[in-house]
Amino acid sequence: MTNWTPELRGRSGPLYLAIADALAGDIAGGRLPAGTRLPTHRELAERVGVTVGTVTRAYAEAERRGLIGGEVGRGTYVRHREPPRALPEPASATGDEALIELGLNWPATPPGDPPTQALRRTLESLQHAPQLSELLTYQPPVGLASHREAGAAWMGRFGPAVEPSQVVVCSGGQHAMEVALTALTRPGDTVLTEALTYPGMKVLAGQLHLRLQGVAMDAQGLVPEALEAACQSSGAKLLYCLPTFQNPTGGVMPRERRERIAAVVRAQGLNVLEDDAYGLLLDERPPTLCELVPERGYFIAGVSKLLAPGLRISYLAAPRQELHRLTEAMGLATRMTPPLTAEIAARWIREGTAEALVAGRRREAQERRALAQEVLGEALLPSPLPEGYHLWLRLPPPWRSEAFAAQARKSGVSVTSSEVFAVNTAVAPGAVRVCLGPPSTQALLEKGLRRLRDTLASGPEPLSSIV
Repeated sequence: MTNWTPELRGRSGPLYLAIADALAGDIAGGRLPAGTRLPTHRELAERVGVTVGTVTRAYAEAERRGLIGGEVGRGTYVRHREPPRALPEPASATGDEALIELGLNWPATPPGDPPTQALRRTLESLQHAPQLSELLTYQPPVGLASHREAGAAWMGRFGPAVEPSQVVVCSGGQHAMEVALTALTRPGDTVLTEALTYPGMKVLAGQLHLRLQGVAMDAQGLVPEALEAACQSSGAKLLYCLPTFQNPTGGVMPRERRERIAAVVRAQGLNVLEDDAYGLLLDERPPTLCELVPERGYFIAGVSKLLAPGLRISYLAAPRQELHRLTEAMGLATRMTPPLTAEIAARWIREGTAEALVAGRRREAQERRALAQEVLGEALLPSPLPEGYHLWLRLPPPWRSEAFAAQARKSGVSVTSSEVFAVNTAVAPGAVRVCLGPPSTQALLEKGLRRLRDTLASGPEPLSSIV
């Protein structure tokens, strides 16, 4: 039996939750490995100076979170737990036709499937293109000049005014992240992110042997004072963030907060890798961080969430004097992005097809948000809702995010728990991300949302019935 004693200094709230949180932190930090036998209720109560009932409630809360388990006659042990998946497995991959997918952040496609219709027209046109054979040969790692011009034009719609020579054509947003991280970091470096961040960054950091440090957030996004403190304590030189339609919270950082963050970036000598997957869904956009600190800004503008995921095209821009670093990293990563799909994206941008597709996606997203507001209600969702594809559903006590996601899946709907996004899973909030795009129709979306509402209303089941 371990002589574990929780560190409660600096913790607020009920004592039983403070003990459960301390237990979660020590498990996540490796100080209490799986299989460790914990003190008895009475022993821990005497050690901490609380009642036995308080320890009983703390252990019950830790068991609800899946951290510990009790065995009659043997005591209480730290559970063997698999780490959360980076992303939930799609319902289609499980073969469960009854499961409604609200866990993956796919774009909402309007009726009639306009992207497919646009692709048919473009493929017909390509048959007669004089440069068709050029699309089947090796190209420069950064992309064809005409594709980089289209990328610069696309970025201009998000905000940053860049020259084509600053743009690298990448195979999707995550590839752009990999190229930037390869160019700007070395193994062992610390990268700052929002406390809740895109799961792909967590995966990339592990592959590249980088250390992520989450920075505190509030309703407006990154907290400037917390960012400054993190810079000074970690020595980090790179910040990765999503100020517009933050993933997973859906928040949009207001202009004043962006200006304060930009001031910290300049003062601390940070580089900024800004990911803007959804920005064109917003009618009026505040300036990007890369516009406020262009000399330190690396900007990612993709087409997956706005035009078509299957194109796998994203554009990465760098300060003029730093492009050579991206060029080298791009050559090492994939040699080049497939020119055929880059040509399709470029034509859509040049010919106005992209604008029409974004407008259709925006209208469909607006209708789906209104449906979510109607089904789930203002008691659960803010009004008005953010204009993106996903919602951050905060769970009322005593719900915990992993337990809710598991119970919702039993009810036939998939959502993503906060642990998937938390840089420090020990402090993941009680919330889940709900995506509005995957259902093929609004009727199917409404059915999934009603299942979520009913799951919330039913309350948590005993832990043993959902694991």
